[in-house]
Amino acid sequence: MLTRNIRITCGAFLLAVFAMFMLSAFMPAANASEAAATASTAVPDAAAPATKAIFPPAPKLTEADYPSIKGVNARVVVWLVAQLHLWFGAFVVAVPMFVFIIEAIGMATREQRYDKMAYEFIKVTITAYSLTALLGGLLSFCLILFYPDLFQYLALIFKESMFAYALLFFAESAVLYIYYYGWHWLQGGNKKWVHLTLGLLLNAFGLLLMFLANAWTTFMMSPAALDAAGVFNGDTWAAIHNFLWNPINLHRTVANVAYGGSIVGAYAAFKFLSAKNKEERAHYDWMGYNANFIAIGALLPLPFAGYYLTAEMYAYSQQMGITLMGGVFAWIFIIQAVLIGALFLSANYYLWCGMGRSEGAHRYNHWIKYIAVVLVVSFLVWFTPHTLVLTNSELKDLGGPYHKYLGVLGIMPAKNTAVNFLILFTYLSFMFYRRSNKFVTVSWAKVGNAAQVALFVAGSINITILGVYHGYFTNTVIKIAASIPQVLTTLVIIIVSVIIDALMYKGAKDVAPLRWGRMPPRSQYALFLLAVSFTWLMGLMGYVRSGIRQHWHVYNMFRDGSPDAFTPGLDYVANIVSIGTIIFMAMVIFVFWLSTVSGKHVVSKGYWKEQQA
Repeated sequence: MLTRNIRITCGAFLLAVFAMFMLSAFMPAANASEAAATASTAVPDAAAPATKAIFPPAPKLTEADYPSIKGVNARVVVWLVAQLHLWFGAFVVAVPMFVFIIEAIGMATREQRYDKMAYEFIKVTITAYSLTALLGGLLSFCLILFYPDLFQYLALIFKESMFAYALLFFAESAVLYIYYYGWHWLQGGNKKWVHLTLGLLLNAFGLLLMFLANAWTTFMMSPAALDAAGVFNGDTWAAIHNFLWNPINLHRTVANVAYGGSIVGAYAAFKFLSAKNKEERAHYDWMGYNANFIAIGALLPLPFAGYYLTAEMYAYSQQMGITLMGGVFAWIFIIQAVLIGALFLSANYYLWCGMGRSEGAHRYNHWIKYIAVVLVVSFLVWFTPHTLVLTNSELKDLGGPYHKYLGVLGIMPAKNTAVNFLILFTYLSFMFYRRSNKFVTVSWAKVGNAAQVALFVAGSINITILGVYHGYFTNTVIKIAASIPQVLTTLVIIIVSVIIDALMYKGAKDVAPLRWGRMPPRSQYALFLLAVSFTWLMGLMGYVRSGIRQHWHVYNMFRDGSPDAFTPGLDYVANIVSIGTIIFMAMVIFVFWLSTVSGKHVVSKGYWKEQQA
């Protein structure tokens, strides 16, 4: 009965998240062409009721309209503060999601170690939540100070949602503190169900806050219900439900979960390396494994969510899409490919090191080198550029802007094929890790293994054919459409393989108890690399999302008239994002240290009067 209730609770949570994304399907919405037309040609209805709110047109600003402080670059200040707020916000939104699931698993299995791990995760979140709130207030202050006209314009359009955001923030804060400080009080029986319900409410409030903030961001990218002068003539829902709102919601939710897993993985690595005894190392090794599992689980579908968001950008505005992937931002995606490759390689390396916990890992160790070759080759293909940046002499020597042999790897069919192999073989690493300490007992084990081998071989051949033949020897329409069956092939392989593996290893015997804590120190640095790479990647993609508007505050409606209304060079962007990453990681290390200090209880002998007596 308890297991059934756990499943119902978890199912209700997932259904609520799914319903938030599907809400738009039941609401009237413009298609891509209608959305663009609304943003540029909509005319207010002359017969509209006189009681309807009247909004001002988009201001036409000059440099003199932007307040400045001597020696302070307004854009850099807002950029860094906004990005720091986003990093901490992503962390505090994501962690309660898997804390809720881990606590539910603890309830279902009655294993207290899950409850302790969930509590330790939420303990780290408390300090991060305070920093998120402080950075959010600082961001509001900076926007009002440096961009008052923009803030006023958006506040008039989103005043209802901003008020709702404030109320939700206080509600989330109250639930979070009750959830954390009441953890040990609400234990056992119905009290534990009350606590789990608080966790569900905490996640609901956190997701709603993120969705509201996403609406303000996406309105600046794909404005809705504006006429040619930038006069808003809709209601709050029209502004919130703009064309890119749902794609951003989906992408950020998946990315936040992966990011949250990487940060708590870094926390576990920090605690593992500073552990004083075997028991502590074993505990934090187990915690790091679970955090890495969460990060990988969300990382696998993340590229598909990114492709969906990019496709929607193209659908909304072809010019925006061309600028994104084929214009000034194109080389940023080469850096993105390097960082995502680092994520996959570090996640796989941690899994390979983790096989050392098992006495039966020797059966699969010889396959690691082949998986590594596929991962590295796919990584190299993914970040191979199409057009090279060359001097005139280099261009003459090469005979053109494209490399004779490697140029074909620079277009999307090759990259789509590569990312599908990255995902597929990362799953294979996890499958070998999961099997390494198990002896299968079912009679049909050979048939099951043969079916999985056939599935991987046939799927890999299909992905290759779709990428090579349809990618290079067909017209553009088929070339683009071929990416969809590639994704479906990868998903079918993973889902069917998971089902076969679950049935085949049901009731399997352990080779020996897992040796938690038997991990080399270098494995923990893979978790640190995962967190730093994710942070740098989110900062870079945050710049792209904002920079894609170019010299517009609100795309094609409200022009940026500030002195910084230009697209900076790649080196400048890299420096700012790197500075932000260093600041954030320093703050995260402070959060880790504070969490450690709060758990220490020092007895000072002879200091208090009672002790002297």
